[in-house]
Amino acid sequence: MKKLIFLTLLFTAVVSCKTVPITGRRQFALVPASMLNTMSATSFQEVRASSQISTHAEYTAMVHNTGRRISQAVETFLRENKMEAKIKEFNWEFILIADPTVNAWCMPGGRIAFYEGIMPICRNEDGVAVVMAHEIAHAVANHSSERMTQGLMQQMGGVALSVALANQPESTQNLALQAFGISTNILGILPYSRKHEYEADKLGMIFMAMAGYDPNEAPLFWERMMALSGNKSTSDFLSTHPANQKRIDENRKNIALAMKYYIPHEGSTLSAPTGRRARTARSTAAPATNTVAPAATTPSSTSTPNAVAPTSTGRRR
Repeated sequence: MKKLIFLTLLFTAVVSCKTVPITGRRQFALVPASMLNTMSATSFQEVRASSQISTHAEYTAMVHNTGRRISQAVETFLRENKMEAKIKEFNWEFILIADPTVNAWCMPGGRIAFYEGIMPICRNEDGVAVVMAHEIAHAVANHSSERMTQGLMQQMGGVALSVALANQPESTQNLALQAFGISTNILGILPYSRKHEYEADKLGMIFMAMAGYDPNEAPLFWERMMALSGNKSTSDFLSTHPANQKRIDENRKNIALAMKYYIPHEGSTLSAPTGRRARTARSTAAPATNTVAPAATTPSSTSTPNAVAPTSTGRRR
């Protein structure tokens, strides 16, 4: 019997191993994307219904336009690299919540929320792209499935998700929210999530470069977050997105790699890397302002973020 259980677990581990695009990291993820997407669709609608959606026109346009550019660049990359099936996992949605909390998150399926409190820290559209691409990277890298798999193993004895939903629906829903990065009470899962943060940083910088944004902005954004780390209103975001010098240094190291993927966008000020054929990404979004206006409220409420070889064009295939 013990041998049978061992072989069953071994087989499950083998068939559940997947590879993260670009980084080539092998991951153990038992929870199917289809089940996570169904759960996240429900959770996202609940968040939308219970939250006040921002009426700040400039902030809203910047979030939507940046999200559209980066998500389209990601889909183009996946399509060019024969990963069309993964595109079907996404149903992109972008909302801006009228809340001074410094926070942003992405649920499986590409359902993304920004909070007004993070916008002044972003400062400009490249800053918004740092956060947006980072959150999109979590979805592309299937981090929620990994985190929920770990949670099911640790807290529910490795039961199947369908069984957990039937027997402990509330606990399983809370576990899903933690895996989605919404809850800050991650218990033993949090340190593992921080490992994902560095992978999401690297992928995010590549994705923003694909969309024509400047990846040099990433370490600058995290410097601003680190400067605000003592501010109580930043605690939600920093609890799952630690800002420290090591992270900033890693972001700086990622710049050269990200620039290999850079595709100039209409209005971009950076040049394509030497030796590659310059391309201009078509803009399908309405023009957005490039700088976030200073917040009108007090600082306490709003100032409180298998590897593939490159081709001749700089994209990876």
